[in-house]
This record gives sequence, structure tokens and C-alpha cells, in this order.
Amino acid sequence: MSSSPVAAESRYLNRELAWLEFNSRVLDQADDARVHLLERAKFLAITASNLDEFVMVRVGSLKLQGQGSSGRRDPAGLTASEQLQAVATRCHRHVGRQYKILLDDLQPQLAEHRITRVDLDQCSERLRAVAERHFRGDVVAVLSPQALHDRRFPMLPGLGIHLCVQLRGVAELAPQNMPQILPAHEPSSDPQSDDEEPQFAVIPLGRTLPRIVPLPIDKQATDPAMDVSSDGDPDAHESSFSYVLLEDLVSHFVDEFFPGREVVQCKPFRITRNADVELREDGAGDLLGGMEEVLESRRLSDVVRLEMDASASDEIRNYLMESFYVDPDYVFRTEGPLDLTYLFGLHGVKGFDALRDEAWPPQRSPAVDPAEPMFSSIAAGDIMLMHPYETFDPVVRLIEEAATDPDVLAVKQILYRTSRDSPIVAALKRAAERGKYVTAIVELKARFDEARNIEWAREMEQSGVQVIYGIRGLKTHAKVCIIVRREPQGLVRYMHFGTGNYNEVTANLYGDVSLLTKDETFGTDATMFFNAVTGSSHPQPLQQLAIAPLTLRRTILELIRGETERSRQGQKAHIMVKLNALVDMEVIDTLYEASQAGVKIQLNVRGVCCLRPGIAGLSESIEVVSIVDRFLEHARVFYFRHGGDPQIFISSADWMPRNLDRRIELLVPVNDPAIRRRLRETLQLYFRDNQNAWAMQSDGAYERVVPGKKQKPIRSQESLYRKAVKTLQDIQEKQQSTQSRFETHRPRE
Repeated sequence: MSSSPVAAESRYLNRELAWLEFNSRVLDQADDARVHLLERAKFLAITASNLDEFVMVRVGSLKLQGQGSSGRRDPAGLTASEQLQAVATRCHRHVGRQYKILLDDLQPQLAEHRITRVDLDQCSERLRAVAERHFRGDVVAVLSPQALHDRRFPMLPGLGIHLCVQLRGVAELAPQNMPQILPAHEPSSDPQSDDEEPQFAVIPLGRTLPRIVPLPIDKQATDPAMDVSSDGDPDAHESSFSYVLLEDLVSHFVDEFFPGREVVQCKPFRITRNADVELREDGAGDLLGGMEEVLESRRLSDVVRLEMDASASDEIRNYLMESFYVDPDYVFRTEGPLDLTYLFGLHGVKGFDALRDEAWPPQRSPAVDPAEPMFSSIAAGDIMLMHPYETFDPVVRLIEEAATDPDVLAVKQILYRTSRDSPIVAALKRAAERGKYVTAIVELKARFDEARNIEWAREMEQSGVQVIYGIRGLKTHAKVCIIVRREPQGLVRYMHFGTGNYNEVTANLYGDVSLLTKDETFGTDATMFFNAVTGSSHPQPLQQLAIAPLTLRRTILELIRGETERSRQGQKAHIMVKLNALVDMEVIDTLYEASQAGVKIQLNVRGVCCLRPGIAGLSESIEVVSIVDRFLEHARVFYFRHGGDPQIFISSADWMPRNLDRRIELLVPVNDPAIRRRLRETLQLYFRDNQNAWAMQSDGAYERVVPGKKQKPIRSQESLYRKAVKTLQDIQEKQQSTQSRFETHRPRE
């Protein structure tokens, strides 16, 4: 470790607070007037979705640590309870800002552009009648109210919206034997006896009914000259959309569920359950069955957050808090609608293209000829695809062609996350059904994708695919596909290595890198790696690839130390890194040592960064930027100057303890000079971004990078897309020019 005088607790930032700082940068996109209105709404939805997962996993984990009362401190010097308090404070501030942006800015602007959220208490009688018809015809028959006795709630799912109804009056029926969700050691504190009338009921809204309910345009709230259809068709006017949220609709007509009783108040609430439930593999003989138990445990886990309408009565608030045993610090009372992910639905409403980003359709890679088999394209030389600027189709095509090619003998692939209707999974099944030797490592422990992966695993097994569920105690996170093909010169292995998942949907949204190659050394290494994973054996030393948890950490540290030593010897030394997260203390300390030796270090870290840049005597030569733009930056790319002979790598791994020590990951060198040059130029571009880049300060705060007076605006993602378009256009124009030449037929000699 470095001998820097900087105190140990000042060397690192807290991981949880650093993540919240990242989500704040995403929220800044929702608050940026330069961003199109519906894109701002989408960014607000993203921050809500991000925060849900953070609370489920990270807050859930801290709660479990706090229960242990070990007093253990994180690298920043905070105990679990101190972190929980700091996180709660930051979350409340973050949520307050979310709703200020929504209510004071986005919602009024959306209304100006005729995207209107209807208030059923203030709309016209005609519109209210349409809403009532929808409620009676499509809602009442689906939902069921449930009276609550002795705080015995039905088993409510996390993240769903439910209505808590406060009642008066006599109930004729009192259901018995409702499921008990209170811990067995916690007796009910409700003073009511069993024979007293219930004062509360709950209406779970479920996931069957759409949250956004379209309504016809209200003439009272729009231009009277507008042509409004009478059939309630939301597309009757292409630039108008009126809607009510399901919870508002049900709340307005909630009396229908309780005839003969007085509804005192009806307010929406939402609970978040602890999702930090992991499989105890030492006691799980059947991994598939064990993962199904994990999913069930997550469904029944403790509540770690309670959200409710700010106008809910104290009786409702106290009832819910006491029923779910929620820490008061994690009770959120919001002025607007709960669960802002409904804004994703508004982003997709037809007829408002002017309020969305210009379409950037992925471009065809010039290195891939659509008229030729993928095997021919790869045989001509290594191919790099930069997603989503270049289409993911060649990766899908490669596997689909392998499924039907009679010369393909085997396909081996790791699947961590896939799309719902994955063409890659379909191709693997098809290959097995045609008699090819197909092996798939399906990671059942991919958090929140466990259920889908279990389903895929069973389907592939039924088709004859040899399915492996990974390695005990480790998640298999590497992205690799190996295709073994018989060719005249013998067996040839074609490979895909990636930084992202085999998911053609997210490949249009995430910035990632794919490498397609038939390099012999890579083929040998990849096969040995794959066989070691499937055979539960110790892998032999590899020539080019590095594997976590065996050699990847050591390789990264050696590369950083190599630059440190060159700088100490008076050579130029430079490191450029693109990551999603930098958390690992040993890697951070090694970067600090490199900085103290004078190495120029540029870190492009999208999310969590626990390193402090720019501290005298510790990290003066380290620069950290974060790019937050329309695409999620997801690629992991590493550059080391290496004495003027640059070494560049792509990887599936971030620099976090879990990636380096508890996952199966790959580090892949890039050997093709043209591809190396392109990746280096791309890394350099990110550090010139002055439109959507944020510079990290030594205290962990971020400041937006702005162009100087004489600097031209540079937006890295737009530059990458425009370059992909121009490169393809130039090649197509050259091809057309060649094809347009007149060639004469000559007589035979």
C-alpha cells in the first residue's frame, strides 16, 4: 500500500453514496432543458427504476449487515448503520428533486404539448362518464378489495402499487384465516379485538391492468376547435394524448368496492422488499430448485422501504408503518404519483416525434458483407463492432448460421442475460435439434433474471442442449461464444468476445464492444477456459486470455505497475480506462501509486467510483469523468501505453471485488492494429466530451464539463454515431462508383 500521508478513511469514497451520486447525474438529464421533453421524462423514469434496484439490493444488504451489529466499517470508515442513515438522507433529497422536476417542470410542459394527466375531480362530466364506463367495464371485475384484521395483510408483492382504504361503518362479513406476514416473534399490537369491524382494507392493483389508462381529450382543457372523437380513441388527434393513472381511477370510484360503508380516505402506497437474498450453494444440491427457493424467499422478504401519498392520513401512515415494521427513515411521502417508471409508457406514446430524440438506427459494419456468410467475413480478419452505433445483427447471424451450417460441429456459449424472445436461444435449440454438439452455460444466479434463465435452461435441455449452471460459489459473467467448424484445412474455431450480454434488445441501448475472430491462440485459450468451467477442473495456463478469479486481478495490477515502473525510469506512461464501476481497494491503491510516480491516468467511470482524484500527494495525475447520455455506457476497455507499444483490452469485468474475485470473467487483448487504433481514438474522444461529461472532484462531487470560449461542442456519443454513418456511406459510395464503370467484353485470345 502507498505510504501517502493521506488518512486511510480519506482515500476512498463510500460505495453507496457514490452510486447515489451517479443516479443524480442521470437525474440531471431529466432536468436539462436541452434534452427533448419525452427523453427527459424517460430519464426521470430511469432514475426511479435505478433507485428501486438500489434500495432492494444495497439498502437491503446494509439492513442485514446492521442486524449483525458487528461494527465493521467500510473502506470510507462508515458502519452499516451510519451508511443507512447517510443513504436515507441522500435518498430523501433525491426523491424530493425527482418530484420537483416532475410537478414543476415536466408535467406542465407535457400538458402544454397536449400530453395531459387528467384529474377526475376537475374534468368535465363527459370525461368522467367515460372514465366510469372504463372502471365498471374493465376494472371492477379484475380487482378485489381485502379487509384487514389485526394488521394481517395479504402477501403483497414488492414494487407494486396498492391502495390503502380507511373505512367507517359496519362490515357484514369478516374473512378469517388471512395469511400472516408479521414475523412470528412479533405479536400484533392492534388494540382492536377480532369481533370489531375492520377499519382498513387494501386493494392490490396487480400487474394485469395497464397503469396508464387513455381517455378522450377533454374539450374543457384544450382548444374548443379541436376535433375530438366520441369513441374515446386516444389516437383521434395525432398530437394529443389524455390519460388517467390506474390508481387515480380506482381511488375516484373506490366506493363501488364498499357498498354500505363510508370511505374515509383511499391512498396509494408501495413497498420495497429486500432482494439481497442469495443462494447458499453449500446446502443446495439442486441448483435449479435452489434458485426457485431464492425467488420465493425474495417474494416473502422484509420490507425495507415504504412509499405513500403525502396526503395520506396519519392513521393510514401509522397503520402501514407498524404493519410492515419499516424504519421511519425509509418512509417516503410523495406529492406526486408513486413509481415514476410509468413515464416509460408516456415516452412511447405515438404522434409526438418532435418531443423525442432523432432516431439513430444502428449501422451495418463495413467489415461485414450481408451477402456473405459470417464465417467468410471473420476469416478475412478480426472484426470489431461498436454497439449500438453498429448493429448487433452480425453476432446473432453468426449463431443462427452456425445452427444450420452442415460443417459446424459444435457451439459453446455463456448466457448471462438474454432478451425475452431471444433469437440466440432459439438458434442454440435449433442447432441441438439438428444434431450439433451444443453446450450452454446458463447463469441462474443473474440477479432479477433468474426466472427467465431457469425457463431458458429447461427449454434448451428439452431440445438437446447440454446445459451447465456455472460454478459453485461463482457467477459466470464472461461473454464468449465458440463455434467449431470443419474446413478443408481442418477444424477452425470462430469466436465472439463481448463486453455486454447476448441480448439484441439492450444492444440497441447499451454502449458495448464485440470482437469476432478466428485467431488460433484465442481458440485454444477459449476452449480450455470453457472446458474448465463445464468440467469443474483447474484451467491450464492460458497464452492470451486472463480469467477471473484466477489471473485477471494479477494481470490488471501488473499492467498498472508496468506503467508505474516506466514512469519512474523517465519514460512516458499513460493509462486510459473505461469502466462501469471502480470499487476494488487494491486496484485503487495501485492506481494511487502510479499517480505518485507521475503516470497520466484517465478514468472514464460511468457509475460508482470510490477513488478520489486530484488529491495532492495521492492522486494528482488522475482524471475521472462520467458520460451520461442517451445510451448507457457499458463497455469495459483498457489502454496501457506500454513504452509506445500500446496494449488494449476489452473485458466483461468492472474493477470491483465481486468481478475480480467472485465471478468468472474474461480479459481479452486486442491484437489487430486497426482495431487497437480505433479503440484508442474512442477512449480519447470520451475525455474530450464537453456536452454530456461530468468531471469528478476530489470530494466525490461531479461538475458538468463545459466547452471553453474557443472550444467547439463535442458530444462523444453523437460523434461516434455520425462517424459510423459516414464510414458506411463512404464505403457504399466507393462501391457504387466502382460498379458504375463501363467494362467492355474482350474477345478470347
